[in-house]
Amino acid sequence: MNPSAVAARPADQPLATVIQRIVLAGNPNTGKTTLFNALCGARAKTSNFPGTTTAVRTGRSVWTGLTHPLEILDLPGVYDLSLDAPESAIARTALQGTSTSPPPDAVLIVVDACNLPRNLLLAGQILATGRRAVVALNMTDLAQKRGVGIDAAGLSRRLGVPVIPIVARKGSGFTALRAAMLAPTAPRVADLPPGSATTEDLVVWADALSAAVTSADPRAAAIADSLTERFDHILTHPVLGLLSFLAVMGGLFWTLFALATIPMDLIEATFAGLGQIVDSSLPDGAVRDLIAQGVVGGIAGTVVFLPQICLLFFLITLLEDTGYLARAAFVLDRLLSRFGLPGHAFVPLLTSHACALPGIMSARLIADPRDRLATILVAPFMSCSARLPVYVLLTTLLFAGRPAAAGLAFAGCYLLGAGAALFTSLVFGRTILRGRPGPMILELPSYKMPSLRNALLAAKDQGLSFLSTAGTVIVAICIIMWWLSAYPRIDTLPAVAELQRQAAAPGMPAERSAELRADADVLQSKAAQAGSFAGRMGRTVAPAFAPLGFDWQLTVGILTSFLAREVFVSTMSVLAGGQADAEVDEGVVDRIRTMTRDDGTKVFTPAAAAAALVFFVLAMQCLPTLTVTRKETGSAKYAVLQLGYMSGLAYVAALFVFQGLRAAGVS
Repeated sequence: MNPSAVAARPADQPLATVIQRIVLAGNPNTGKTTLFNALCGARAKTSNFPGTTTAVRTGRSVWTGLTHPLEILDLPGVYDLSLDAPESAIARTALQGTSTSPPPDAVLIVVDACNLPRNLLLAGQILATGRRAVVALNMTDLAQKRGVGIDAAGLSRRLGVPVIPIVARKGSGFTALRAAMLAPTAPRVADLPPGSATTEDLVVWADALSAAVTSADPRAAAIADSLTERFDHILTHPVLGLLSFLAVMGGLFWTLFALATIPMDLIEATFAGLGQIVDSSLPDGAVRDLIAQGVVGGIAGTVVFLPQICLLFFLITLLEDTGYLARAAFVLDRLLSRFGLPGHAFVPLLTSHACALPGIMSARLIADPRDRLATILVAPFMSCSARLPVYVLLTTLLFAGRPAAAGLAFAGCYLLGAGAALFTSLVFGRTILRGRPGPMILELPSYKMPSLRNALLAAKDQGLSFLSTAGTVIVAICIIMWWLSAYPRIDTLPAVAELQRQAAAPGMPAERSAELRADADVLQSKAAQAGSFAGRMGRTVAPAFAPLGFDWQLTVGILTSFLAREVFVSTMSVLAGGQADAEVDEGVVDRIRTMTRDDGTKVFTPAAAAAALVFFVLAMQCLPTLTVTRKETGSAKYAVLQLGYMSGLAYVAALFVFQGLRAAGVS
């Protein structure tokens, strides 16, 4: 089809049947997603594009003049339709249509007014398909500040389609944009290269067309460029850029931990209260325990991550909108590329220090499938917040009364995890993921004010995605693990019955009676844990962990912590004769420090404690993370690989530490 003369649809065809589906297309960093959010808002959802694992957003928008909601598809940012890249393939497929995804009735091409020549290349390729189209000339306010003026009417005549100046962040120009999309089309007469034109031809054409419709104020442009260069000199400098990056990320994670704590505590308190209501409302028995401890506890263990996930993506979106993340990726690329990771991997890796779940989910920012998979596989090595109680317990056991040494060991855990991630990426790059990370072809976008609307919608999307996908599986896992820890039930021990009898004796002081009942509960809980399926599994599996210095009690702690790493502390507290909900305080540490094996020796010898610490740094002990890995990679084999490799590495490293310390005379 000759793109310079495309016939319009029949003028008498009802408008409501002409426009039903619109595709938003454009280069990265053109404000396309901002426009999509403004048009669709909360009526949007994120899902995988048919036949791929790449997420795209679809939404509905109600426009005056239409008898039905308009469906809008937000394509990934793409520079060139002819590139051999996932985003280019998706864009081509979306424009052509498939059996499950029909072609669009119109294309809304979003163009950055500050980078017109580069944007016109893609616009020319789309217009050459003959699709009905409108060009949204976005960020015209920034272009004016830079002294750039664009003749929109002249550009429209040359392209043969409406060109509407807008400012998506402020909602400016939307009325004219909607009118242009719904207006009857006219035969297209445009100064476009033929449909068979090469990319080189389109580049020349785009440069010439941009020069013909653009005017510039040299003074304003010089001022704007000077300010941008000053910021870039700092943010992309090999040393200053790295220091800036550390400062920004430190502020981000401080904000994350400081603000997320409030809603997380509220969620925990709410579900704790709900569990108490269930306990008081239902008769004693298996059903009550299942609902209160399995269902309510499982949901609580899932929803408690939600504030961190939502807040993290809110902050990342704000940083991305400002244009900073591209600079940070440029700085980190020098380091990460040496280990087979792209610069863009720094966001998922740093995010994983809070929680591996949002860290793996944020790997969607990486376009190359090989680089994205490498990042997902190594992200759980980062020491997440769930490991902190374990680190506190084990470093305190190792370095009692030596806080400086404990602090160094604590920091060493983070360094060991990060080092393991880089080493693993290097190994994978020479084995199962052969090749080096793709070259970082990076455009440094303009600095601009972030959009709070974009950030809020991104937080909403990621939160709902987490709850709808990983959440259901996580709850099921929690219920299963609860059942393994709670059954089979054991009869009341004679010693427990005796303590209860003494507590109920007439004349027994209330304080002493409470102590006796607490002692009875602890003794019964310890016996129940040892006699449960989980306890039996611990005794069965214990020989495999014996070379690491672990007895059956420590093995039970390892097994139950697959539900969540922090469960290790409560499990050991119960086995040591404490409460399941105990915090890592001095009383808990003292009880665990004096735990004994069946032969009377200590459970946590220095060598065994050091081996356990290394094991927890490296092991994949988070079933929810495996669930998210399977979801994000589209295959269970990568979750199995992650589990097997990390657990194997943790075992070997812990074995080396334990046997090495014993050989050195440290028992």
